[in-house]
Amino acid sequence: MEALYTDDQIFIPIISDYGFKATFGNEANTLFLRKALQALIKSEVPIKEVKFDKNTFEGITQDGRSGIFDLACTDENDNHFIVEMQYGDAPYFVQRMKFYALHKFNAMVKRGKFDYGTLTKIYCVAILANDILPYPNCHTVANLRNEHGELFDNQMTFITVELDKFTLQEIDCQTDLQKLIYTMKTIHTVTQPTQFPKFWDEEWLKVALDELDSRKMTPDEKASLEILIARNAEAVKAENRKINQEKEKFVVNLLQQTDFEINKIAILAGVSVDFVKSVQRQLSAK
Repeated sequence: MEALYTDDQIFIPIISDYGFKATFGNEANTLFLRKALQALIKSEVPIKEVKFDKNTFEGITQDGRSGIFDLACTDENDNHFIVEMQYGDAPYFVQRMKFYALHKFNAMVKRGKFDYGTLTKIYCVAILANDILPYPNCHTVANLRNEHGELFDNQMTFITVELDKFTLQEIDCQTDLQKLIYTMKTIHTVTQPTQFPKFWDEEWLKVALDELDSRKMTPDEKASLEILIARNAEAVKAENRKINQEKEKFVVNLLQQTDFEINKIAILAGVSVDFVKSVQRQLSAK
């Protein structure tokens, strides 16, 4: 799913640099962020306030190679939230989530005197346009568990949302989590006000929609936005080309150095059988 913007769209994609900053990174009004985080971690307890981690937030980044946006914040109970959004391929995203969460954990421990038993929670949230996990659900919550699947520790929680896997229609969205994911996936496809879901009238979603409404932008702001989104799209295409090149090299090595069947090579390389056959034909042509 690409985060593109065209003239007939009413709203800017949330899964874009501009959209992410305007909604999740809205310092002036954190209602959307607080409700979204509560939904993402499936908590019944409202988050009353959030404070942005300036060291991270001021450096909200777009990785030109893969389209990554991130922020960090803490709530009133000093629970830590790391939020990442990516609209390109993410072959090592789980490893990056672990790196960020463990970095935050180490920072908490190094603050001086502390009690391991009083360490606050760390929630590492990843929102991705594409699929990365071998599970059918679009929303995954992971903790440290034993070999029987029993909870070992929940001080660190990893939450992943894969937008491509979300298939519910407007009428089926009942929970805040469902409404949030539906909005993130579809908002930039709306071209008429008659297409607005009823739940977009809820205050927390109205805060986000107001920031993303392209009708309120000046012509210069729209031009700047279109340039930014075009650059993001090119960055994703460049990263996908790079990933395919790496996969092709791996397939070539397997074809030349092993006697594996084509199906096995496809599985090992994470590509289709047709991809392997195409590389095989190129080698034969040489």
